[in-house]
Parts: sequence; C-alpha cells; structure tokens
Amino acid sequence: MAQCVQSVQEFIQDTFVPMVAVLCSEAAETSTRKNNLTFAELVRPFCRLTSEVHMRDPNNQSHVIKNLRISVTGIVTQPPQQTAIRKLLSEVVSASQPADGLVANVITAGDYDLNISDRSVKASVPWYNNWKDTLAQLSSSKFHAATTPWFEAYRECFFQSMPPSDHEFLHHYLACMLVVSSRDPDPVEQFLKLSQEQHRIQHSSDYSYPKWFIPNTLKYYVLLHDVSEGEEQRAESVYEEMKQRYGTQGCYLLKFNSRIPSSGADEQIPDPWSQYLNRNNLQNQEICEDGLVPLTNKNKENNTNTLELDGLDNSINDGIPNNFNSHPFQEGVLVNSGGLDGVNRPKPVESSNDAAKQNNTSAHGLSLTLTDHDRIRQFIQEFTFRGLLPHIEKTIRQLNDQLVSRKGLSRSLFTATKKWFSGSKVPEKTINELKNATSLLYPPEAPELQIRKMADLCFLVQHYDLAYSCYHTAKKDFLNDQAMLYAAGALEMAAASVFLQPGAQRQYPTHYMETAIQTYKDLCKNLVLAERCTLLSAEILKSQAKYSEAATLLIRMTSERKLKICCLSLSESLKDSDLRSALLLEQAAHCFINMRSPMVRKFAFHMILAGHRFGKADQRKHALRCYSQAMQVYKGKGWSLAEDHINFTIGRQSFTLRQLDNAVSAFRHILINDSKQTAAQQEAFLREYLYVYKSVSQFSPDGPLPQLPLPCIKSSATRVFFGHDRRPSEGEKQAATHVSLDQEYEREASQQWKELEEQVAALVNRGTVPLNFQPTQYCLNSHTDNLRFPVAVVEEPVTVEVVFKNPLKVPLLLNDLSLLWKFNFRDFNKGSEGDARESISNEKDTHPKTYLGIATEVISEFQVNGEETKVARLKLLPHQTGELHILGVVYNLSTVQSAPTHDGIDSSPGTQVAASCLNVSNLYLGKSGSKPQTPHSLHHQPSSTDQLEYFHGLSWTEGKVPHGLSVRGRQDLEIQGPRLNNTKEEKTSVKYGSDRRLDPIITETMPLLEVFFINFPTGLLCGEIRKTYVEFVNVSKCPLTGLRVVCKDPDFFSFGSKTAVLTPLSPTASENCSAYKTVVNDSVCTSSAVTSSVSPADFGMGSGNPLWVIGVPLPDSVLLPGASVQLPMWLRGPDEEGVHEINFLFYYESTKPHSKLSHRVLRHTAIICTSRSLSVKATACRSNVLEAEGKNDSDNLLVFLDVANINTSEAGVREFHVIQVSSGSEHWRLLKCINPAEDKDAKLSSRERAKLCFRATRCQSSEATSCTEGRYIFADIVLGSEQIISATTPCADFFFQSCCALRSRKTVLQTTAGPGRPKTGDITKLVQKCSEVDLNIIVLWKAYVVEDNKQLILEGQLHVALQSIGKEACSLPQVQEAQEMALLKFIRPEQPPLPARPSMEQLSHLIKISLHYPEYYDHPFHQKSLCLVPVTLVLFNCCQIEVDIIIDLRHKATSPEMLEIHGSFTWLGQTQYKIQLKGQEVHTVPLKACFVHAGVYNLGTPRVFAKLAEQNVQCETSQQNSTPALIIINNV
Repeated sequence: MAQCVQSVQEFIQDTFVPMVAVLCSEAAETSTRKNNLTFAELVRPFCRLTSEVHMRDPNNQSHVIKNLRISVTGIVTQPPQQTAIRKLLSEVVSASQPADGLVANVITAGDYDLNISDRSVKASVPWYNNWKDTLAQLSSSKFHAATTPWFEAYRECFFQSMPPSDHEFLHHYLACMLVVSSRDPDPVEQFLKLSQEQHRIQHSSDYSYPKWFIPNTLKYYVLLHDVSEGEEQRAESVYEEMKQRYGTQGCYLLKFNSRIPSSGADEQIPDPWSQYLNRNNLQNQEICEDGLVPLTNKNKENNTNTLELDGLDNSINDGIPNNFNSHPFQEGVLVNSGGLDGVNRPKPVESSNDAAKQNNTSAHGLSLTLTDHDRIRQFIQEFTFRGLLPHIEKTIRQLNDQLVSRKGLSRSLFTATKKWFSGSKVPEKTINELKNATSLLYPPEAPELQIRKMADLCFLVQHYDLAYSCYHTAKKDFLNDQAMLYAAGALEMAAASVFLQPGAQRQYPTHYMETAIQTYKDLCKNLVLAERCTLLSAEILKSQAKYSEAATLLIRMTSERKLKICCLSLSESLKDSDLRSALLLEQAAHCFINMRSPMVRKFAFHMILAGHRFGKADQRKHALRCYSQAMQVYKGKGWSLAEDHINFTIGRQSFTLRQLDNAVSAFRHILINDSKQTAAQQEAFLREYLYVYKSVSQFSPDGPLPQLPLPCIKSSATRVFFGHDRRPSEGEKQAATHVSLDQEYEREASQQWKELEEQVAALVNRGTVPLNFQPTQYCLNSHTDNLRFPVAVVEEPVTVEVVFKNPLKVPLLLNDLSLLWKFNFRDFNKGSEGDARESISNEKDTHPKTYLGIATEVISEFQVNGEETKVARLKLLPHQTGELHILGVVYNLSTVQSAPTHDGIDSSPGTQVAASCLNVSNLYLGKSGSKPQTPHSLHHQPSSTDQLEYFHGLSWTEGKVPHGLSVRGRQDLEIQGPRLNNTKEEKTSVKYGSDRRLDPIITETMPLLEVFFINFPTGLLCGEIRKTYVEFVNVSKCPLTGLRVVCKDPDFFSFGSKTAVLTPLSPTASENCSAYKTVVNDSVCTSSAVTSSVSPADFGMGSGNPLWVIGVPLPDSVLLPGASVQLPMWLRGPDEEGVHEINFLFYYESTKPHSKLSHRVLRHTAIICTSRSLSVKATACRSNVLEAEGKNDSDNLLVFLDVANINTSEAGVREFHVIQVSSGSEHWRLLKCINPAEDKDAKLSSRERAKLCFRATRCQSSEATSCTEGRYIFADIVLGSEQIISATTPCADFFFQSCCALRSRKTVLQTTAGPGRPKTGDITKLVQKCSEVDLNIIVLWKAYVVEDNKQLILEGQLHVALQSIGKEACSLPQVQEAQEMALLKFIRPEQPPLPARPSMEQLSHLIKISLHYPEYYDHPFHQKSLCLVPVTLVLFNCCQIEVDIIIDLRHKATSPEMLEIHGSFTWLGQTQYKIQLKGQEVHTVPLKACFVHAGVYNLGTPRVFAKLAEQNVQCETSQQNSTPALIIINNV
C-alpha cells in the first residue's frame, strides 16, 4: 500500500478529534476578513497543542494526552448534499497529481526495477512508526514505496465530509465558541444573542443538524480586539466584565491585527493558512490543463459571498448576519475550507505550490504579525486547557455517575459485571427479522447510548483502555438488541482502540473490523461507513506488514455487484463508485508490491484495473499513470495481448489529455511489436495511429518529418551499390558478371578478389602494395569493411537496397517512397581550406539546388503485404562532387483499401482476448475512428463533427477513420558498426566502430569499362584449346588506360603474344577454324624434329611481373570515351575434370591523376565444366649412345610416352588423334621419333592406349652460343599432315604459363663457379642435378566429336614436365591421398640434423660409360695366333664438378661362367688408369683387346670407380656399366 507522511496512529488520532462550533458577530467577522479569513480559518493552523495535557479519569487516575488537536468549524444547519461531495472528491483527486521534475523513485521488486514517478517519502517496513525517523532512515533502507498524495487528499476530504450520525458521537460538537468584536456597541448583549441562537439551534425541533454531544454544551466567550482600529482600554473593560459574568475560565480576550500592511510590506510573514485552504481554491477557478469543468461561478465576489459564515438563521438576523441554511457540501454552493480540512499538518509541497499559484492575489494574514500568531496559539491552548478538557473530564464523570446511579450498582465502572448495563432488552429477533434490525433507534437517554457516548469521549482524549472497555460493553448490548448499525460502530471503534493502546497486550482484533465492514455493507446498506472502516483497517493492517490481508480488504470493497445493491441511485453514484474503486485498487496494488516477496504481476494487474476505473471516473491523468506503471511489468515478457491493451489505452488517454507525443508513441508500440491480434484488429489499430499521427503533424507543418513505425526496416541488412546497371548479355555476347545486388556476399570470394587487386596494385606501385591501399568495394553490406568513407563517381547512380518487414497481418501501402539525404558540395581538386560549400537536403524539397546536386528516384507505390519481408531498391544520381549522407527513407504511409468490415473495436476478437487476458469484466471499447474533416487545432474547443472525442477515454463517440488516410513521415537508417575488439580497453568494454556505407564521397568523373565475351564456351575437354573474342567498351566520358587482367588461373586463357602475327594460318587451319598457327608439312616424313627458339619475354614471361597479372594489348594502350575494341582470347580447358570457377579482375586507370580514386576494377566469374580427354605419362632414361669424338650430343635420353584415352564417350567424343609431339626447354629438345607409325598419327578410341618413344638430346653448343641466355628451344615432331608451330600463340603461351606455374613451386638451383671448397649441401644438390631433366613435352591432339549429327574437330594440348631420370611424370594433376591421423607422440627434441650426403644410388650415376669398337672383326688365326682389336673407352662426366675416376681392366671373375667367357680374352697394355674429369667433360681411353681364337666376346668388363674431387672419401663408388658390349671375332 502506498505510504503517507503521517504514521497510522497519527492518522487515526487526527481523524477523530473533538469538534468545536463557532458563532461570530458581524463585527467580529469583519475584523477577521481583513486577513481574507473567517474566524474558523484564522485559528485552524494553531489547533494542535504543542505540549502534553493531563486529565483524570473516573477513578481519579492521571491520564496524559499528547499531540492533541481540535477541530474548529462554523455552524451549518443544512446537511451536506451527496452530489456536491462527489464533485468535491473528484476535484480533489484531479488536482492532486505527481509533481513534475521530481527524481524518479525506482523500486526493486524481485527481477523488476519499477520506475514510480512519485515521491518516495516513507519506507515500507512496518516497525518505523515515527515518520520523521523514517525519513532519516530512508537513505539506508532498501525498502521504498511511492506515495499517492491524491489518495491522501481523497481520504482526508472523505473523512471531513462525513456527516454526523445518531449511532455515534465522534463528530458531534462538544463546545461552541461565541465570538464578539470589541467594536460592537454592546459586546455583552451580543454575547447574549449568540448564546440564545446557539441554544435555539441545539434544542429546537426545527433544526436536526448539526449534532451536539450533550444538552449542556460548553460555551466559550471570545472577545476579539482589532489592535489597528479598536480602543484597547474599552476592550479591557469589557473583558473584565466578561470575567465577572462568565468566569476567568469561560472567556478570553484575543488581540490581533497588530500589523499595518502598508508599513510592513518588506517584512516576510509566513502564511500557515495556504496549506490548509488549498481545497477551497479548487472551487474558485478552472483547471484548464486537466479539462475540468468548474463547479461554481467564476466571479470572485460571488465566491467570497458564498463562503461559510458562522451565525444565526435568517429569521433571527438582528446584529447576527450568519446564514446556516446551506452546507458547504450542498449542491451549487461553494465549500468552505473549514468544512473540508481539519488536519493540522502541512500539505504536500506541490499542493502548496499549486495553491500559491492559484491564489497568489489573495494572501492570508496580511494584518497579522508573528506576535499575533503566538496570541492565537496561546488562545487555543487556554481554551483547551481551561475550557474544553475540564468540560470533557466533567462530562465523563457525570456519564459514569449517571450510569451507575441508574443501575444501582457500584460507582466504579471498572468493577462492573456483564449485567450492569444489561437493562431492558427487546425480544430476540429471527434471522429474517435481523435484516430490518438496522432501523432500531435508541432514545437519547438509553443506557446503551450513554455507554457509547462515554466511549467516544474517552477515545477523543486518547484514553483508549477505558474507551475499549466501554465499546466492548456497548457492542454486547447492541448485539443482544440486534441493533446492527450500533454494533458495527462499536466493533469498529473497539478495534481502533485496541490498536492505539500504547503497549497493549491485546492482539488487534481483525475480525472486529471485518464484521463491521460486512454489517455496514450487507445489512445497513451504508457504503460510506463501510468505506471509512475499510480505510482505517487497511492502514492498520499495512502498519503491521499484513499487506495481503490489507489488499484483500481493499479489493473486497470494490466489488461491483454489492456496491450496486448499496447504491440508492445507480446513475448518480456510478462515477463515485468508479473513483472509490480506482483508488482502493491502486492501494491494493501497492500492497502487493510492498510484500516481503513482492507480487509484481499482481501489482501490475490491479494497476490496470485501477486505471480502468479511473478512466470511467473521468480521471484521465490518473488512468494514464496507472497504465504506464503497469506497462513496466508487462513490457517485454511475452504478454503481447496485454501490452496491446495497455498501449491502446495509454494512446487514447494521452490523446484526450493532449499529450500527443505520448499517444503516438503508445500506438507505435502496438504496431511494431510482435502482435498476436487479428488482422481486423491490427487494421483498426493502424487507422487510429494514422489519425493521431496526422493530428500531431498538423501542429508543426514546417517542422522536421516525424518517425514512422511501419514497416520495420532491417537497417543492418541495408546494402549499397555504387555503379550503373550494366548492359545485359545479347545472343553470343556474354556480359561480365561484375557485382550486383542480386549476388549473395561470400567472404571467401571477397578475400580472393582482394588478393587479386593487391597483386595488380603492387605491380603498378613497383612491387609493393601502397600503404593507403583499399580494395574496391562496389557493394557494401554488413559483412564488408565499412570503416572508411566509400567513393562514388559523379553521374553514376548510388543504389540503396532497403529491407522492409511488415509485422502486421494487413498490407501496407507506401506512396512516394524515396531516399532521404543530405549533400555537402565540395571540390576535391582544391586544397583542404575553402573547399567546403553549402549543404542541401531533400527533406522539404525547398532548396533551389536540390535537384541540381542529387537526382532522387521516387517509387510511386510500394505495397508490403501482411507479414511479408520485401526489398526496395532506391537510387540517387549525383551531379556534383561532394559528401553525400543518406539519412533514411521518406514516404506516405497508408492502408490498402479492403472490403468493408465492421469497424468497431468492441467486436474485435483481439480486443476481447486482451480484455479476457487481463480479467477485466467491464472493459468495453467503442468504435474507432473519426470522419475525415478539415484539419483543425486541438487547442480550440472541439465540435462534434471535426474533433475526435472519447467517452471515459476508451471509446470513440463520433465517426470512423477513413481507410484512405495517409500520413507522411520518415524512417532513419541507423546502422551499428562492428564491435571493436583490438585493444585491451575495447575487449573489456562494449564499443562499436563506425559504419560509413551510407556516407559516400562523390568524386569527379572516372572511366567506366564494360566487357563482353563473344562465343565464350561453358564446357571444354581437359587441355582443349578454344579461340574466343573479348570486347572492351568505355562507356564513360574520359579515356582509360593501363588495362590489365588478374587471374589466379593464368594457364586458362591468353591474349596472345608478339609472335601471334609472324606465322600465317594454313588453308587447313582456316577451314577447320583451328586455334593454332600451322604450316603444311613436307610430303616425306622423316620423323625428325623441327626446331625454333623463342624468348619467354615475348610471351610476357620473365619480365618480373606477377604470374597472375596479364596486360591487355589495347591499341595505343588507350581506350577513348565511347570506343570499343575486340581482342582474341584463347582458352585452354583445365587439366582436372569437373566444374571450375575462374575469376577475372580487369584493372584500369584514368589518363589523368585522380585525388580520390586511383583505379577501377571490373569483375567477372566464368564457370567452365571440363571433361576428361587424354592421359599422358612420360619417362626418361639415359641413352647408351656416346660419341668418342666428344660431340655435343654426347648426352642424350630416351623419352617414352604412354598415351591413354580416358574419355568415356562424354560430350559425343568419338576418337582422339595425337598429331604432334613437341618439346620446349632451355637445355633439352626432342630429336626424333624412334617408332613412327605407318598412319603417322596415333589414333585412340575409347579406352585405347599408345606407346611412343623419342630420342632427346641436350641442346647443341652452337645453339646455346647463338641464342641469348634464357631462350627456349622448341622441337616439333609432326605425326600428322601439318605442323603446328608450337613456338607461337597460343601453344607457346599456354606452355610458358604451365612452366611458370610449375617453376613457382620449385626451388631454383643456384650454382656459383669459382675457387673454394663447396659445402656438403651444395655437393648433394650438384649430384642430384646429374639425374635431373628439365624437359617439357607438349602433346597436341585432335578430337572428333559428333554433335547434332555434325562432326566437329576439337584440338588441344597436354603438358608433361620431365624432372628427373627414371621418374614418371603425368599430365593429370596428382591427387594426394589423405593421411590417416597419427597418434600424438611426445619426443625429446633431437640435435639438428647433419647436412644430407649423396646416396650410393646417386653417386653410381656420376659417369656415363660407353665402349666404341667394331661389331665384327675378321682375323686369320692360322697366320697370326693373337688377334688385337682396338677399343675406345669413352667417359662422360654427368656432373658439373670435377670427379676423380679409376679404371680397372683386370678381370674379376664372379662365377665359373664368367671365367669361361673371359678366359680366352684379355686386355693388353696398362690395366689401371686414374684420371680426373671436369664437369660435363668427355674423355676417351684407347684400349686393346687380345683374342686367341674366334668367337663372341663381351667387352664390357672394364670397371669404373668415381668419387667427387676434393672430398674426404676413402673409397670410390662403382659406376653402373652399360649393357653388354658383344663383339664377334671371325676366323678368315
């Protein structure tokens, strides 16, 4: 329950106080009017005693009274009117609102942090009874609760407006002050008249109102002396006469008005009256901002004349002008503050401020000084000490004596038994008769009433023990008599007495209060008394931390069914019931939030119920506040229907209160959340939002465009594309794919494009990538690098792709959709100073240069269906350089015209579900909308035809919102950059970088290239050569140059070389559309090679350029504006079958320097599907041929080719023909074909193989000297009818590209000649070099393909790189098998490995050995017995370093057969030689073989041992011998 400033004890004590009446003479009233006060108002701030008072009970025991307050009011003879009371209560609640500017009070309840925008005044812990101590502990306590000053004001006004009743005496007058001025002609006579008037009012049957406590009412005579006007001596003499007549304790001289207003203008005198009289000011003015209707006349004079005046009836008006006929709560009569406010405590600060603002022209107490204040305070104390309390003490004794004497029992009430006050009882009544027992009335002299009267007196003077005893006794008597109204009153006050007893041992009787409330409501049908009892009990329970019981009590009081039964006039009390229920439900909600375990959802639920009842009671501000506080609990918890209901109500109430921004925000939340409403309900919500939104926009037509909530924009998915729409493909012309918004972003592909651009940028920048290099990004999205400002070009469109999502189930129509931008003119060719110019924007389209700077595309209609996500592409065309900032989108939002449906919200299922979800039985929603009318201002008085009106803030009362309503607004594109995670500070905090994709820089004109591929194939055979054409078009207004293409697969294409025009095409090539340069071969085929030499530089190799970067041979290296050129391009199918994605990046520059953009690129991705063709495997071995004369062909090889057709008749391939085999190398060349076929070329059908053998030799020295270093020797062995010149385009192009790709993966051997001992690692490499072969084989083939019943001839080439002797090489890329995962082993780190030494196998191939001798030798053995045959042993050093050789001619028999063979044959002369051969040196050793008889002999017996020179090797390695050298000796 909400807290108040007072403690519960103080609240109850101030609610029930002694009542004192006032009767004033006309002169006395005139004297008090100088201060804008009546006499009752004059003394009210001083009616609380500041000291303790002592009095004695009937047992003569002293009793202490603390902090006693009395209530002094004027006499009114007419009872209050309920209508006036209801209006006053409503106004009091309306006027009390949370003060603006206060610090929000955040209450932590479970997982919720509730922001209550009220003042946190008192902690909710129950053991803090003193509110001052509570305020001191507020900072250290974790329990806080918000106050509800409107409830306190209502409660106070409610208690003050309660009329006195006959069953209790708490509100009966105990005394009457008779006030006469010293200026009266005869003050004593005036006192007599006032006394007679009081007696007549009390005892005459003509007056039933007001009520008096006892017949002998205390009369206290007060003489007012106006110091500023009257004679003090006369006043003193009159006062002396009064003391003689009435006694010193029955009269008092009050001097006041000591201050002269004109003389003390500068003196600041406090005004203690304003905080008590603020209620009265509510009746005197309009509260325009709240929309309240004034209850009374606005004329101040009338208000003053109708204020409460103490006095006599109109029939006795001689000298006594008072009028008692009208009560302050009578309908149509203004209310005197004396009848409203009796609590002697300060009002809330904001209430005081409001009162000061409203009544700043009528200050109070202008004629009073601080001394006068003290005199008034002393007067009240004297009256209480000497007059009132002795009178009460005497009355208690008299009542006690009367009761005892009347019963004939003991004089002490405390020793009485039950039967003391039993008296005569009425007969017992049945249960049915009990319902009518409430009409029982006791006579005034009845003992039961005397007991009740005595109990009330004790209660008023804080004697709670004696009061409880009397209440308890009276309760039993009333119950026995079945006087239920009297019994309920006794139960109520008995419970309050127990609670207020200091240190009482009795437990608070909660059931007393419950029984009293039930009796008031059900039997007595007195709702006012039931409400009073509920308020008291709830405060008591709350102070005892029994929040659940207090909430139950408050909720039970709001039961609509029983309240209707209690109401005599339902139509009149409906709003009163709504106001009461709203306040009590709100207090119940605060009880739930203040529990030890806060029940937050119950708090929110009952706040919604309270807000609903506030709305029905026309308390719109309070209704809005309740719904807003409840929204904190329901928001974001998945209660979508509840959220919709709350937001809908907040929106309507805010609109009614002219809080248009809040109304728009509330309706906005209904639309943007994930709503579960039906389509019809959502459409109704949307139309209402559009109406409210349009009303808001009419207030500021020249202001900025407001934000629209629909449709939702996925800002992070926004993409920006820079560039124009390129020409599409036409027929055989295929346009470059480049970049477009239709392509999906791939991170890997983006990285590949970046690497390609870096390659060409490094080439242009002399080998290094520029420090300020940024890869070109044509399409920006959430995955790209957007930290820097992108660059766009003048006269090239900027396309922004915006993703719209419609969260509703109804379609949305966006008209005149366009981008919202801001543009700063800037000339980048000038310096940094003075280059900035004016800015323009298209938000209002009023700037004259708006269309000159940027052209904006407008989409006239863009419809987004229900729950659809749709993309809109909006374009801007910049015409000048500068800085462009794309802010968002602007459009007209409207609903799509649909079939007519019922427009009422009350029939909508969604609203019904929302209402049932909140369990609100009386939530009713009317029709929504309004008729379309001329725009109007909400500040003027609305009419029934052009203004949207609400009934209780919940339903429309006029018209419907049209379907075609359209509002214009904007949505900003706010894109959050990536989270920063580089530095330590960024890692430990949440920081985001900038995203500049919507802030491009518009730079001057740049060239723009378009590329078209003509007859570009989609499928090729592996190694197939195809000739196509590429067209380059410059579509810009400035020339381009430096055109290059970058590709990671340079062996896929070629633009040709300088040799492309050297050799003409043969007629056959022209007929067959061959891609090769061919010449007709000689008719006689010798199978010998035709050689030619070329430089790799002619084909773009060896120039130091990256392999991936290839220059495009443009004529004059420049492409003029609007010009186009077609260049041939040869393609070669990749060696691996499958689908290949090949990326081309075309790089080009402008002919003039550019400040923001150094180059531009164009991307193209080609998809090629390759099929298998031929497989070529090659092996090289040493030839035995070695010339003794040491010719250049001393080192030769045998090359074996194994060609297989691995095509499985795919793509209609019938057969393959190997038409030519060529070689290309710097050191080796093919010499001839050893086994030529009869049909010249090898014909291979499916799954057929062929074996070809060629002889290769090292290039001759004459060729090496005649050619510059680095030239390649091409040797062509033609197997067909015409020669393909392999040294020209395209064969040589693809050959060199293949070689470069292979060479880039190899480590180039670097040798240094000169003195010094080579290292072990270098020796190993030199030895390995002996077995290495740098010979590249080119196999050219033709394939005959049948397609559409036509035979086509395809041609291609395969490359095989022979790298070492004896090692097989293949044209197909070798697939490495995946290695199995090995177990993890932990090993100790070993010593660094020693340099590797050559193996025995490698050392055995250092020397090539050959024997030269005649195959047949004739010798006459009969003439000469010994036959001597000359034999030459030829040695060739295969290494490039010196080798020590030992030749041993001695026979070493390893078997008996060898002895038999060599037994008749021996070497004559020197049998062992030791020689040294330099690198690549040929050495001959003449030998003589001696035979003794004819036969066949093997001369291959010499053993050759070799070791590397200058190596610490003890023994030589035996060299592998050649094949057996057989000689035939004939005897002739």
